[in-house]
Amino acid sequence: MQYRRNDYDVTNTVQVSSPESVRRAVRELYAQTWPYFVFDRLDNAFADFERLFTGNYPGYHGCDTVYHDMQHSLDGTLAAARLCVAHDRAVPSEQRIGPERAMVCVICALFHDSGYIREVDNAAANGAELTRSHVSRGAEFLARYLRVIDLGEWIPVVTQIIHFTGYELSFDLIHVESSLDRTAGHLLGTADLIAQMSDRCYLEKCRDRLYPEFVLGGIAVPEDATSGKAKVMFSSGLDVLRGTPQFVDKIRRSHLDGEFGSLYSHLAVLFNGQNPYIEAIDSHLAYLNEILRTEQWPLLRRDPPCFTSEKNPVQNIRSLALTRLKNLWART
Repeated sequence: MQYRRNDYDVTNTVQVSSPESVRRAVRELYAQTWPYFVFDRLDNAFADFERLFTGNYPGYHGCDTVYHDMQHSLDGTLAAARLCVAHDRAVPSEQRIGPERAMVCVICALFHDSGYIREVDNAAANGAELTRSHVSRGAEFLARYLRVIDLGEWIPVVTQIIHFTGYELSFDLIHVESSLDRTAGHLLGTADLIAQMSDRCYLEKCRDRLYPEFVLGGIAVPEDATSGKAKVMFSSGLDVLRGTPQFVDKIRRSHLDGEFGSLYSHLAVLFNGQNPYIEAIDSHLAYLNEILRTEQWPLLRRDPPCFTSEKNPVQNIRSLALTRLKNLWART
């Protein structure tokens, strides 16, 4: 059996670092499910996604976040497409979201992390500094972009359901008129979670790439707004890993099996009764728990490629994170 490649999806069949590979997979899946619907606007969206993330979209620098890179968004987009199809094949006709809503869900998945990408006049040194507001920023980008591809009527929906991928709004503050739109949001949020947690290198990425994003985003060592004093929430990438089992357990209860209603279970329709995403997540957690028990940290040795607009993105963000930490301690 061929080992799963680092930049391929859970089935080891789609290269999720390649917009073209994911576009083909999504178009094929959607054409099989909704053969009479025209999905041409997906082609435009994938092309514009690649331009935005590679630094070729007017007014933007390109992606420089190393955990939330191009692969992260493409992996989530493929998962979103699969979930939309699986859902509509598994439920009664009156509960199906339909082809247009499924297309919009994929477009939202493509750009759900567009808020990390800096405008050319933005003062931030790295997109990770925009972590706390990136979902709202992504909603603003989509509000502009949907007009460009003649989907402006979906703006009120998309600017709400994108918040199912983040933590800026509590679930009760996310408002849409149709229950089908809320289902689309739940599918979107589910896809974002299961795709990143099933990534073959999820554990290494949490340690080596999510931590510096947390530092720059003010999450690892937040400053008190009143006193200006810093409080350590995560002291290192290993500290992030130590909290990962509890984080995943909480997210499963509050999101996947809570608000999102276990929609991931529909994927069994596509995979002969199996769910490769959940199986991969469970495998990661079992491996991590064993490492936490034995403290054999060298077992996490994968160093996957990073897909951003920069030549040395991991080194760059580590340097920025180190500088921020030094400045924080210098003020305390």
